[in-house]
Amino acid sequence: MTATGIWLIGARGAVGTLTIVGARAIARGMLEPTGLVTELADLRDLALPPLDSLVFGGHELCDRNLVESAREFRNKAGLLTEETIQALARDLEEVDSDIRPGIGSGAHPVGPRAKIDAIQRDLRSFQQRRALNHVVVINVATTEALTEERPEWGTLADLRQALDKDRAEVFPTSLVYAYAALDAGYAYVNFTPSVGASVPALEELARERYTVHAGRDGKTGETLVKSTLAPLFAHRNLRVLAWEGYNMLGNRDGEALRDPHVRGAKCKSKDRALRSILGELGHSSVHIDYVPSLHDWKVAYDFIHFEGFLGAKMSMQFTWQGCDSALAAPLVLDLGRLSAFSQRRGEVGVLRHLACFFKDPLGVEVHGFTEQFRMLRRYAAAARERPTIHA
Repeated sequence: MTATGIWLIGARGAVGTLTIVGARAIARGMLEPTGLVTELADLRDLALPPLDSLVFGGHELCDRNLVESAREFRNKAGLLTEETIQALARDLEEVDSDIRPGIGSGAHPVGPRAKIDAIQRDLRSFQQRRALNHVVVINVATTEALTEERPEWGTLADLRQALDKDRAEVFPTSLVYAYAALDAGYAYVNFTPSVGASVPALEELARERYTVHAGRDGKTGETLVKSTLAPLFAHRNLRVLAWEGYNMLGNRDGEALRDPHVRGAKCKSKDRALRSILGELGHSSVHIDYVPSLHDWKVAYDFIHFEGFLGAKMSMQFTWQGCDSALAAPLVLDLGRLSAFSQRRGEVGVLRHLACFFKDPLGVEVHGFTEQFRMLRRYAAAARERPTIHA
């Protein structure tokens, strides 16, 4: 069996830990693949990398190991059992041997060119050491601060010129990782709202290097509900006067979102889908508060004020509560498997058919979840008919 590498940026965070634990537990028959889109009937007959063929590595800033991360998650979120953690301890120790210090940890040089070179050395070493057929790099790190768009991001030539001059201000961390992955020919997925590969220059780079990328900002909770519910109002010609959302989150992402610059990146992606679906929208806002006692359990309350026939003003309210990382982890596995499949088929550039996984999908203007999922189903049908693409 050929092996596929999943290289996680933020490998020992809550999402990274649950992704690795979940994949190994399913592969060993300890858990069912509930929550995995790739296990639906529409997709599971594709020649996707089997879960037991996935090999994990990555970068991480913290110095705790995966067993410690899993126990921390169990203690705070109430998921995972000590029996599960102990049964997978050897697996997790093996993955730990393929996790290296992330850039910013003091273990890497400071300039963007040197950082890219160091990341690529770690990636190539991981692939060679584990004899991997493909490697998919997935960003599941904490959201970085909102970065103003730079003119150097517009073309690959301009970005390379800035790189040659080692201009650090042009290269936020997520863009450094995305550049390193794509430039080395690896598939890249951005599960965060950070810049990543969302700039035109990196789409050029992906096409030049004949690789694929997808993103951004995984759609796991409130926005998933919004993108499913909002078309109801649009298709019934009901005028939405206001859509207010209030979110509480207690994990490390929630703590990071206390920074207004980080929170701005998250709120921007959450609001864009709603306005795209509804077109005319009166008042809309998203609020996010850090509530430490919630740990990984996030709560979202939404109030929708809308106008119907004869000017009747009505409202709808809903509350969403979910385990943030348990919602995200199966999607990370889905995206890794689907990206590796696309890379193997010979696809190039943005994977538009993966829009249903993201709040702010690259390369598409469709934000309604049902329409997005149809794109994925159509892709799967076409891939069955044409297993490979020749450039």
